[in-house]
Amino acid sequence: MSKISYLNKRTIYRIIPFIIFFIIAALIYLFLEKGILGDSQSYPSTQNPYNFVNGLFIGVISATLFGLLIGSFEVLYFNKFFSSKSFLKKIIYKTAFYLVIIIIFLLSTSIISFIVQFETNIFDITVWINLRSFFTNIVFLSIICYIIATIGICLFYLEVSDNIGQEVLFNFFTGKYHKPIEEERIFMFLDMKSSTTIAEKLGHVKYFEMLTQYYADLSNSIVQHAGSVYQYVGDEIVVSWNLKKGLKKDNCIRCFYSMQEALIKQSAKYHKEFGVLPTFKAGFHCGMITAGEIGTIKKDIVFTGDVLNTTARIQGLCNSYEVTILISKTLIEKLKITSSLKYTSVDKTLLRGKNDQIELFTVV
Repeated sequence: MSKISYLNKRTIYRIIPFIIFFIIAALIYLFLEKGILGDSQSYPSTQNPYNFVNGLFIGVISATLFGLLIGSFEVLYFNKFFSSKSFLKKIIYKTAFYLVIIIIFLLSTSIISFIVQFETNIFDITVWINLRSFFTNIVFLSIICYIIATIGICLFYLEVSDNIGQEVLFNFFTGKYHKPIEEERIFMFLDMKSSTTIAEKLGHVKYFEMLTQYYADLSNSIVQHAGSVYQYVGDEIVVSWNLKKGLKKDNCIRCFYSMQEALIKQSAKYHKEFGVLPTFKAGFHCGMITAGEIGTIKKDIVFTGDVLNTTARIQGLCNSYEVTILISKTLIEKLKITSSLKYTSVDKTLLRGKNDQIELFTVV
């Protein structure tokens, strides 16, 4: 059986919070309801039968299904459809859509609940009388508001996750970098070629539109090869891997070529919209860094260490050696253990600010 791809794992991890939030919300509601109603056998406002155990079972199942439904639809379809909209418009449009879904879902689950409680079938008039009583009562409105609030929390979480990065948000929650730690990581500094010339040709606004599309088209390759975006710096992307994931199946190097293929597949679109197909060069290096949370007004997880400066300078030499990819010997020695790619030495050079020469390789 083939393992789940990193792209599919990311999709699953983005859906799971919806399920968790809905289950938590359902449990809070059900236990608050139990605290208020106590040993009552019916709801005071509707006189519908109340059974905590049945409500708990149906509530958790419904919350799981509803979270899965909303989460899947949001992550796989709806979020992409509204990607160009502002946050406020996203919330308004999505809320209106989900409101309709909520009513349909509650209608279905309520019918099932009454059928179970009365031990009858859907054609029993008692089911429909209780259903009408429920949907015309303030209880229904309160449940609608509660579910919409839960959806709002889920949407907010998803937006924050997309903005600062799923891995970064997870690390904030777990407190992994609350105190500085040392770890070995791989870095790729990827820089667009002739970006100044392209910007002058297109103008700043059109160039920014192209840059947005450019980053979007490269994103799947990064996710598919277990990388995470550390920084966007103008037209440069800094991608990072922990050592194990980066070395596995040459993920870090294959990410570069996957990015190239992604842009080539979209070449017609770029030529039509911008009159140019952007290309890039990249430098790779690995080493120990110190990682930790930093900042008071705005917190961020920051990596510090000589490896970042070295990687940036390696990338800067691509033009000098007329290659699109340069890799340090430090990383090559780790890659060669299981690598199926072929590497060739380009030169031994002394990087600015360094006392020792570093040998650089490219892929052949």
